[in-house]
Amino acid sequence: MVLMEPLPIPCPADLIPDATGTDAFNAAYRQAKHQRAVFVAVEHQGPRWTAKADALTADPHHTVRDSAYDAIRAAVIRLIRTRQVRPDSSAGPVYFVLHDIDGEPRARELAAALHAALYGDLEPLTRAVPET
Repeated sequence: MVLMEPLPIPCPADLIPDATGTDAFNAAYRQAKHQRAVFVAVEHQGPRWTAKADALTADPHHTVRDSAYDAIRAAVIRLIRTRQVRPDSSAGPVYFVLHDIDGEPRARELAAALHAALYGDLEPLTRAVPET
């Protein structure tokens, strides 16, 4: 098994793995499990992108505060209401997926914001999905 370089925690947008395709997804997920970190990745399907995060790969002692879950849920609702992601996007509590994002930079920004929020830093999420 070839391991990728460990990701910083939280992971900045430019380092979020592109997990498009089964092999890339499996490699990124294995790496997160090996690192005992929250899984984070982006994938593309044609011109549209998906951002994913999964807390199951994190250390068993990793906890996410209720305030973080509340902020993530509120952000996903805002994204759905403004049609930036599809309505079938998921806001956890363990697996997070944002479907049909317009462009790789935005997908990376949202993935990094999710990852940071799951580690207690809500500022990137607030910047990426401001309340209006």
